[in-house]
Amino acid sequence: MNPTYSEQELIRRNKRQNLIDIGIDPYPAAQVHVSHKSKSLKEVYTLNPDSRLDATIAGRILTINDKGKVLFIKIQDEEGLFQLYVKRDDVCPEEDKSFFDQVIKHLDLGDIISAQGYVFTTKMGEVSLHTTQVTLLSKSVKPLPVVKKDEEGNVYDDVVDPEVKYRQRYVDLILHPEVKTVFQKRAKIFQSIREFLNANHAIEVDTPVLQNIPGGASAKPFLTHHNALDMPMYLRIANELYLKRLIVGGFEWVYEFSRNFRNEGMDRTHNPEFTVLEFYVAYKDYLWMMNQTEALLEKVCIDTNGSAEVDFQGNHISFKAPYQRITMYEAIEKYTGIDISQMDEVKLRQICADIQVKIDPTMGKGKIIDEIFSEKCEKHMIQPTFIIDYPIEMSPLTKKHRSKSGLVERFELYVNGKEIANAYSELNDPIDQRERFEEQIKLMERGDDEAMFIDHDFLRALEYGMPPTAGIGIGIDRLAMLLTNQNSIQDVLLFPQMKPEKLS
Repeated sequence: MNPTYSEQELIRRNKRQNLIDIGIDPYPAAQVHVSHKSKSLKEVYTLNPDSRLDATIAGRILTINDKGKVLFIKIQDEEGLFQLYVKRDDVCPEEDKSFFDQVIKHLDLGDIISAQGYVFTTKMGEVSLHTTQVTLLSKSVKPLPVVKKDEEGNVYDDVVDPEVKYRQRYVDLILHPEVKTVFQKRAKIFQSIREFLNANHAIEVDTPVLQNIPGGASAKPFLTHHNALDMPMYLRIANELYLKRLIVGGFEWVYEFSRNFRNEGMDRTHNPEFTVLEFYVAYKDYLWMMNQTEALLEKVCIDTNGSAEVDFQGNHISFKAPYQRITMYEAIEKYTGIDISQMDEVKLRQICADIQVKIDPTMGKGKIIDEIFSEKCEKHMIQPTFIIDYPIEMSPLTKKHRSKSGLVERFELYVNGKEIANAYSELNDPIDQRERFEEQIKLMERGDDEAMFIDHDFLRALEYGMPPTAGIGIGIDRLAMLLTNQNSIQDVLLFPQMKPEKLS
């Protein structure tokens, strides 16, 4: 199918060809020696405005104000906007003024240029570059979306449509530079976490994305095929079992920023492809891990925003330690008035009917309890709250509680009604672990497509002996949402998954 072009696109393509015809490459191979970025150039000039400051800057044209023999052009780089004062007599040799008419006057919004000159302040008081040379670096043959005003005077453009915003993130970033701030803060989150872990002598590692058994979580995997080995494989749903193999091998603190893939639903806080930090520490337990989690998240919040306090969608949240701790059974009783701690599956199903929690026949006791908690309790956990001491049926990879029968040493951290982290005192008894896996197989046979497979190699690793270990997974995307005040996970992912674009 041949592409069709709008009138504006055809005009720009003709301009491109005209440049080529007069010997100007609209996409030159060039190394531009940029001396300053926009913000820093203004700062340097402001410190000493009376001395001459020569500079070279580069960026994308966002506005052009044509005054005949003078153009006021605003370009955008990664720091912001900077104005160029472009006068015909300054950028063209005395004997040939055609460059101004053939090139400079034919620049378009969206073109990328570099400019050399000296900094001065215009009569209107704006710091600008008195330009002596302009170089076209990349000709834009597709116009940027037009900024519009509605009847009430609100400014908007086509990129506010999520279909455009997420599919054409590059345009979103051009027109809405504030979006860059979200992803700059996201990068700070990674940097802060690495600083914390590396300062504690943790080792960053990589584990396989393609796995022959999807393990480490209860989730529905993506299935693919390995051609060279001629075997089915799965995209990882978690990296837990590989990291624990490393603890068996003698590493005492390992971590990984893991891209995980779960073939499940999409909504405001879920995306099938997501990023998780997992780390595992030998000779520690879940109580120690709670203290570490508080210290880590308080640091990350301060490093990212300058404070341990954040405002998120109308809620003021404090990441300052310590956080509230409450058991799962206590939370359910607090928000339903029902003590379910001694109930079997039959009684739990009856309770769900009474309190209008939807469940299905494939769910075992653990998933039923999880549904009750999700429906009745999660939304109340606005401030960081550790939900601790889970029923054993919910946690097939977790060590049994040292003093409470039927429970395991697990916590989840909830903030603003959503799970942010999940941690255990890791199960290191290979016999117990095999029995837990076998219970998962029974759930799989009942139709639970999120039940765990048996990982025989992981069981073999445990048989060699794994020290007492604490492990945690922290959802980076949800943490980024909280620290950047974004209400949708798609707004903290540069390129969220979408259905194929319908091209006319």
